[in-house]
Amino acid sequence: MKTDKQEYSRMVRKASPNSALVKNCLWAFFTGGGICVLGELLYRFWCNMGFIISDARLLASITLVGLSALFTALGWYGRLAKKAGAGTLVPITGFANAVVSPAMEFRAEGFITGVGAKMFIIAGPVIVYGVLATVVYGIVLHFIL
Repeated sequence: MKTDKQEYSRMVRKASPNSALVKNCLWAFFTGGGICVLGELLYRFWCNMGFIISDARLLASITLVGLSALFTALGWYGRLAKKAGAGTLVPITGFANAVVSPAMEFRAEGFITGVGAKMFIIAGPVIVYGVLATVVYGIVLHFIL
């Protein structure tokens, strides 16, 4: 059976499930916003505990990373990501998830060849690029200023 491009496109549209684009965007928006609100609440909590602003920001970030790592290890973050999609990629929590997920997946291979080697499989290039970019920017700024 030979089909032309229009017939093939019609068959693909018929076989493909309908995308819930608006619903998915709303879930991502509200989930990502909820994570950001949690970050703001944590920041205010640490401020109310008597920490200066810079320390409160640091502690809020550390708390978000710790919670996302814990929730990834418990399997909760993955379930949330399936429902919320891109909303869970808020940089700090998504990055923590990207480090912990491979570590959890390969933990049966041991701490060195499993967890240690696979932990940065996704996040490693980001870390390397960030460090190299920082060095290059620092050198350029040193000579400009």
